[in-house]
Amino acid sequence: MDRHLPFQRLHNFRDLGGYAAGDGLTVRWGRLYRSDSLGKLRDRDWERFLALGVRTVVDLRYPWEIEWRGRIPEHPSFAYHNLSIEHRPYDQAGLGPEVAVEPYLAERYLEVAEDGVVELRRALEVIAADGSAPLVFHCASGKDRTGLLAALVLALLGVDEDTIVADFELTELARDRLVAEWLASDPGRELAWPPHFGRAPGEAMRLFLDGVAGRYGSLTGYAAERLGADGALLDALRRNLLEPAPTAVSGA
Repeated sequence: MDRHLPFQRLHNFRDLGGYAAGDGLTVRWGRLYRSDSLGKLRDRDWERFLALGVRTVVDLRYPWEIEWRGRIPEHPSFAYHNLSIEHRPYDQAGLGPEVAVEPYLAERYLEVAEDGVVELRRALEVIAADGSAPLVFHCASGKDRTGLLAALVLALLGVDEDTIVADFELTELARDRLVAEWLASDPGRELAWPPHFGRAPGEAMRLFLDGVAGRYGSLTGYAAERLGADGALLDALRRNLLEPAPTAVSGA
């Protein structure tokens, strides 16, 4: 199943619906999206985006990134929130080829989980709020910060770790286009981390999940202890984003 929605300038816009969440429930389609930067929306892409009926946009980038690259155009149909969950910038493109991608990314994600507790808590509140969906959250490439928040939300909805890892890996399908876009937008700058730049290997997410489990038992344990995600917040998330799984119809 192809979760990527086709846009000309967006390469990693995906629907998080359809994932099994246990107890006979599934994540609702068309309610929660993840993406690369929505600041790239133009013309027909913009029309396509508005047709989705999005009511809330959560931008996970630094304010300086937004000033540099631009944000989604304002529109009365949706609310916009800038929640910069990362507090320690790092330059993936400038890393040397000796840096192993999986442990490096996992360590950065663990840093974000510890540094960005205020913003991550607020992101969960926005996602759980009545009337917030359809909602899309994004960073620059829709891989790292977006991948962390996607993993957190899916875990709180009851989605299993194998599925969370598989969702993270789907960015690999957009990697070539994301890298080409990066090269075109920064002419003359050397890409020093091939073939790792833009990668989304599942092992990176597994190492992150293992790291969180070592500290808090699980992502849900992390959310409870560090983000104060109580029963009311979890109930609101599940009420807004889950529905009964479709029942298979046997042939006559």
